[in-house]
Amino acid sequence: MNNMNSMNNNRSSMNNNTSKKNSSSNAKGTAKQEGRLKWWQLSLLGVAGTIGTGYFLGSSLAISMGGPAVLIAYLLAAAGTYIVFDALAAMTAEQPEEGSFRSYAKKAFGGLAGFGSGWVYLFSELLIMGSQLTALSIFARFWLPAVPMWAFAAGFGLLGLVIVFFGNKGFDRVENVLAIIKMAAIVMFLVLAAALLAGWIHGGKYEPKVPSSYTAWFPSGWTGLWSSFIFAFYAYGGIEVLGIMSNRLEKPEEAPKAGKVMLITLAVVYGLSIGLAVTMVPLKAFNPKESPFVLALSSEHLAFVPHLFNGVLIVAGFSTMTASLYAVASMINTLAKEGDAPRLFAVKWKDKYPLYGLGLIACGLIAAIITALLLPGKVYEYITTAAGLMLLYNWSFILLSSGRLVSSGRLGAVKRWIGLVLIAAAVSGTLFHALSRPGFFISLLLVSVIAICGFIVEKRRAGREGSGQGDSSEREQPHHPYHPQRFRPDKPYRSKGIIRQKSRT
Repeated sequence: MNNMNSMNNNRSSMNNNTSKKNSSSNAKGTAKQEGRLKWWQLSLLGVAGTIGTGYFLGSSLAISMGGPAVLIAYLLAAAGTYIVFDALAAMTAEQPEEGSFRSYAKKAFGGLAGFGSGWVYLFSELLIMGSQLTALSIFARFWLPAVPMWAFAAGFGLLGLVIVFFGNKGFDRVENVLAIIKMAAIVMFLVLAAALLAGWIHGGKYEPKVPSSYTAWFPSGWTGLWSSFIFAFYAYGGIEVLGIMSNRLEKPEEAPKAGKVMLITLAVVYGLSIGLAVTMVPLKAFNPKESPFVLALSSEHLAFVPHLFNGVLIVAGFSTMTASLYAVASMINTLAKEGDAPRLFAVKWKDKYPLYGLGLIACGLIAAIITALLLPGKVYEYITTAAGLMLLYNWSFILLSSGRLVSSGRLGAVKRWIGLVLIAAAVSGTLFHALSRPGFFISLLLVSVIAICGFIVEKRRAGREGSGQGDSSEREQPHHPYHPQRFRPDKPYRSKGIIRQKSRT
């Protein structure tokens, strides 16, 4: 009887343990589902990661270069961006990868392409984030001029790292809120601009005038429009972040829908707002230090506009910087896992927090901020232009990778070539303007250095594999008597406790 009781007790404890395990596994499954995204959430995050200082501030430089015809550049850039994201979404729908475009480049063209794509993206984003932190510091000093720039830069950078540190849930919530704020600011601009044009608000600084001649539309000719093309593409920079986050979709096949809705929204918003700006402000008034939307709303009855849009610029810059931090953290984790970066950076504290990877990114941000503060303004503009060009080089890799990995027929091939031509036009347009020309050559230099490093890494990896050492990921495979790395015909092997020797005959 005692034995029977003990057996029953054991069975009940086993049942309790099993139920606990099932409940814990269900809880884990629920937690995982919470980290998943619906397609519309991905679209909203894409808007948050795209609308930034490249649009609110960089569009002023594009307008001053290309004139009102810059609208053509923005529409063509939207078409090019859609083609790139469509190719990336097709690969994601077929096989989601944590490393996104970097993993696809590796599958399509080998390890050197994967190394180059990942590190080109990493360096370009770090440089761009450095310039974003510098811009955020300038905007913040509009209200607090006594505070040094490095203090604001450090504060914004630390806040962004904290948001990314605590994972997907906090990041999603923050970016969703910031996306709504940015879209509300754009809608407010459209409403106020329409009220000024209609005469409902008086005291406008400039007299509205619709361009009606060739010289009014193309004040610098076609070369001016060509030079502005790169800045139109900058306004759509961020689809790489969307591609990396596509891995978290509940239904990966809905990635193309998310990108299509996001890009149509951006194209309409950009077209309307920039169209109003070039109608309401004379070309000579546009300058790189003022948002064209603040200039368009200059009125004695709208004295709050500079303060309001300064806050919007801070929100926009911080939002895109945080999205870039998220993407860079994901990329360094993938590079480390696959041996293209020290494996330490793939280790997560408590299996959750990427402490080492974020530590590396923090060091990179500090270096980028110091560079931004110490280098002369023109030199740093050249470097950030180079970083933007490096993003476009990655877009080209996305198109080329999709050509190898996805069978899309003749129409897909035509779309890819159109995308490559549009990217080539934007890159080559930098040669026609003194501000962006040095950035082109700096970008080639940086890509060459990364390519040389990638070649060295691949050569060392091939040497290790040739000598039998192999990759550490291979060495960590579980022991199995028939595993290709374990089975050696010239040595004895064990099967079910019996040692067998290769026949000598």
